[in-house]
Amino acid sequence: MSPPCSSSFSSEEQPQQRTQPAQTLTLIPGLPNDLSALILAFVPYPHHSRLKPTCKSWRIFFSAKKTLLSLRQKHLPLSLLSHLLCIFPQDPTITPPYLFDPKTLSWCPIPPMPCNPHVYGLCNFTSLSIPPDLFVLGGSLFDTRSFPIDRPSPSSSAFRFSFVTSSWDRLSPMLSPRGSFASAAMTDLNRIVVAGGGSRHTMFGAAGSRMSSVEMYDVGKDEWVALDGLPRFRAGCVGFLVGSGEEREFWVMGGYGESRTVSGVFPVDEYYRDGVVMELSNGGKWREIGDMWGEGERRRLGKIVVVEDEDWDVPGIFMLDGGDIFRFHMDSNRWWKETSVPRKALDDSSVGFVSLDGELYLMNLVHAVYLTEARRPRQNKKAASLFIQIYNPRNRTWRSLITKPPLNHHLDFKTAVMCTIRL
Repeated sequence: MSPPCSSSFSSEEQPQQRTQPAQTLTLIPGLPNDLSALILAFVPYPHHSRLKPTCKSWRIFFSAKKTLLSLRQKHLPLSLLSHLLCIFPQDPTITPPYLFDPKTLSWCPIPPMPCNPHVYGLCNFTSLSIPPDLFVLGGSLFDTRSFPIDRPSPSSSAFRFSFVTSSWDRLSPMLSPRGSFASAAMTDLNRIVVAGGGSRHTMFGAAGSRMSSVEMYDVGKDEWVALDGLPRFRAGCVGFLVGSGEEREFWVMGGYGESRTVSGVFPVDEYYRDGVVMELSNGGKWREIGDMWGEGERRRLGKIVVVEDEDWDVPGIFMLDGGDIFRFHMDSNRWWKETSVPRKALDDSSVGFVSLDGELYLMNLVHAVYLTEARRPRQNKKAASLFIQIYNPRNRTWRSLITKPPLNHHLDFKTAVMCTIRL
């Protein structure tokens, strides 16, 4: 018999067991269960599913997500929480998203979103997180109930994946359907703000609409509220927050508005070189900032990530442009070169660019060639690996790692949607 514990861990898995006295289970023999639970809570999140089959008590403990995540949030410092990358390779109703932990090089699948039989080809949606929840908003898709059916339509749908219940919930839809829009999450206020967008789809060049509407979502109330619109139509833009408390601002950069045609046939987007800022403490009023680069410097805004650092007065805003990384200086409203990528990808557009734990991650797929059995004729088999180059902006150093993603299909960072979450 196991030694007595200072606290008990009871199992009530089966409905018929609820009429019987609760069964006391020991997490770690010789230790009180409250101490054992704290020890197990330090295990990185992606390994939880692997440890569940160890024994019955561990299976019950790691299945109780609400208690487990609460322990991690309460007792673990921010640096020890698993800062995970969530990748949506394709339409999340068909292809499941994946969590990736760069510290342990482990992968963990997420169940696919609820499927609607009338719509397909969802892309250009936005994903962001307010722990312990993951949100998927809007996007562009095809709807069999609309005409013509070969034209993309913007979506107003909103979904939330709860890591407590491991399930998806359908939320109140946005007031305006949109795809390719700017967004940011105010974690401390449990709110999300979205701006601009349109109906752009990855299969079309410059087709689709543009819009200027802005709205905010209250997670607790499950309610969308309209805010003051953008000064002009803006789609394909990026958004981020600067400051905190009453001085918080919502920045929207880049994107495109009007389009022109080449030879009167082929549509070409006219990209913006400026940005706009919403002062959230001033009733949500917008102010415009001038052009961030001159004529001929670049055609459009590159991929943007935001790095939060408690030692910086403002977050670091970084842009990947080809093989170079630029940093935005707010005082001069200009982008200045920060560093060059050590190993430039063959296709600049198919490179993932995210911020994790205060560092910049550049990701692209590489293919290694393996030979089959010697008895058979030589046949080349390509296996894709994920090559990650990591830049630390504090000490301006680079490092790299490589991992094998468990994806059964091609991962294209041109269309993949990514976000991060701390669990």
